[in-house]
Amino acid sequence: MPAIAVLGCMWGDEAKAKIVDYLGSDADYVVRFQGGSNAGHTIVVKGKKYVFHTVPSGILYPHTKCVIGSGLVIDPFALVAEIMALEAAGITFNHRLFIDERTGIVLPLHKHLDLSSEKQLKSAKIGTTGRGIGPAYADLTARVGIRLIDLAHHRYLKRRIQELYLYHKHQEEASEIAELIRQLEECWKFLRKYSCQTGNLLHEANIQGAKIIFEGAQGSMLDRSWGTYPYVTSSNTIVDAVGIGTGFSARCLDEVLGVFKAYATRVGEGPFPTEISDDIAQKIRKQGNEFGATTGRPRRIGYFDAVLAAHTIKLNTIDKLAITLLDVLSGIEELKICMGYKLKNRVLTEPPSHPLDWEKIEPMYVSLEGWDQNLNKARSVKSLPQNARIYLEAIEDLLEKPIKIVSVGKERNQTFVINKG
Repeated sequence: MPAIAVLGCMWGDEAKAKIVDYLGSDADYVVRFQGGSNAGHTIVVKGKKYVFHTVPSGILYPHTKCVIGSGLVIDPFALVAEIMALEAAGITFNHRLFIDERTGIVLPLHKHLDLSSEKQLKSAKIGTTGRGIGPAYADLTARVGIRLIDLAHHRYLKRRIQELYLYHKHQEEASEIAELIRQLEECWKFLRKYSCQTGNLLHEANIQGAKIIFEGAQGSMLDRSWGTYPYVTSSNTIVDAVGIGTGFSARCLDEVLGVFKAYATRVGEGPFPTEISDDIAQKIRKQGNEFGATTGRPRRIGYFDAVLAAHTIKLNTIDKLAITLLDVLSGIEELKICMGYKLKNRVLTEPPSHPLDWEKIEPMYVSLEGWDQNLNKARSVKSLPQNARIYLEAIEDLLEKPIKIVSVGKERNQTFVINKG
């Protein structure tokens, strides 16, 4: 059985969770390897919507085990609340959720630092979710962060938190720190039954022939090294982060599936070469319900960007593509795909690396005729209207990769495979 990485390859919100859910019907494990509760993965099953922030979306299948790898940072209070909410919705967790004991912890201090930083930056703000993810990762890099297993050691935890507050020059009353420690230890009582060293678990599962799906969060263009820096997330989101975030080397993957929307969206600040703000953008936003699952913010809308897509395909050694929300484009008379950038007198086929150059590039488009038909009942590529098929073929030609999966609606069954090889 294969080990598959399912990666969002733009700025996040590519409907990765829907693809993971589709592939996960026979998965033994679904694994998160980076990010935190800043992720918002939405799945609709029989009209009921589930939103996941930290728990892997594979938990909806009663036989599937889910792993939160050491590459994440978790808000223990939010995670406990998420588990309890899912249990209240009828989801069982017994012997199915595993959290690496090395996973970093997001504290209330990190949320305060996150919001304060955004406020101070003003026009240079990044547009974070305010969940404290960046400061928590920064503390781990500075070697002052707290990890899940620390919650099991009272004196050690107390000392580390005191040192952390001192590091940030953030004064807190002794009684408030004591209350925070008490609350964290209550979270540990709830979470400790899920805590283990997940790297060993995954290696053994792979040896036994288990099907393992690695579920990416955010998107490749938000990778802190390779994305549109500085408007990026605080973790590495590309395929190599699988090994860093789980101990299961990316060399052991059998397939890397890149997920793209049939158009482009972005939440927060930063470059967006194909962004549009006309009636077409409003129509796409409305038809696609393009509002952030985590923040509720309206997403910025743009045409499909084949330049960035080709860039992330190389970064991630993508084998096949999944195209989501194709149905949202129904009723749009003319569709465009960006096939190159102009920068002064040059034509770029690779994205620039400096934010000042991002501001100057002009997208070069190829135009295609749209279609009017509703796609929600399509269950094969043959059942799509001709212009929709041409649109998919244009993406394949520009990216030189085959499309494996197409999604045409919110429900689990509104997805089909067109390339099984």
